[in-house]
Amino acid sequence: MKSKILLLTIISFVTLFSCKENGSPIKQKKQIVRKQPKSVSYTMENAKTWLEQNAVDVSKIEIVTAINRTDKKNLAKLDSIVIPSDFSGDVVYYLPFPLEVNYLKDVSKVLIFSYPTQTFAAYENGILAYSGPTNMGRKKDKTPTGLFFTNWKAEETTSTFNDEWDLKWNFNIENKLGVGFHEYELPGYPASHSCLRLLEKDAKFLYDWADQWVLADEENVKVKGTPVIVFGSYDFDGAKPWLQLVKNPKSLDISEAEVEKQVAPFLKSILDQQKIRDDYTKTSVE
Repeated sequence: MKSKILLLTIISFVTLFSCKENGSPIKQKKQIVRKQPKSVSYTMENAKTWLEQNAVDVSKIEIVTAINRTDKKNLAKLDSIVIPSDFSGDVVYYLPFPLEVNYLKDVSKVLIFSYPTQTFAAYENGILAYSGPTNMGRKKDKTPTGLFFTNWKAEETTSTFNDEWDLKWNFNIENKLGVGFHEYELPGYPASHSCLRLLEKDAKFLYDWADQWVLADEENVKVKGTPVIVFGSYDFDGAKPWLQLVKNPKSLDISEAEVEKQVAPFLKSILDQQKIRDDYTKTSVE
């Protein structure tokens, strides 16, 4: 028995060593332990009444603000809000992005914003690392869609649109247009001047999670930051999409196939830029 165990150990070691020698180290999937609710269904309730009963319950507030794409301050200003029947799960189960996308397995990091659902997702090698609500550009100042890369960041900066607006945990994704994601109030609908508004905790997470660009000089980028994809459109004249959840809890679900469809046109560019960053990081360490 011991000899068999020893043989298996040697085989495992040789296999691992062989992989490394061939330049193909085995990638370990990131394991994230999450708690799934027993069921997901929704009702409409009066915001004021619900808050009177649950205002001090932090976990419930986190889930309800995410579902209604708002923050606690603005939640109190709404008339009716969408409430889940079961609060036992982690917040990602009440948001539309899939927990795993095999198509992204070779992508170290990618941040995806969905205009139709007003949510975002951060993936690491195809595994959902983080997700939350967002309020994107209003009808006359829409957030541009397509592929971007994170550029520079600042814990606090002043808006280029209005110098009275202080933007916290700001990460720029379009330098010339001044578009970025940052903390700012979420009224529960697209209301920004093209930026991607986030809750404070979400803005802080992405601020630390995403990579900044590396400049060759004042005019040229040597290494681009983390890829960011913004996709879809929003029906500004219709009802808030998440209100549909009451009739159909899966109405906003984003499938793996949909994520693949949105990423596919940009995958080569993303992987090319990822290699440039990996090579730069390797050279810097050496």
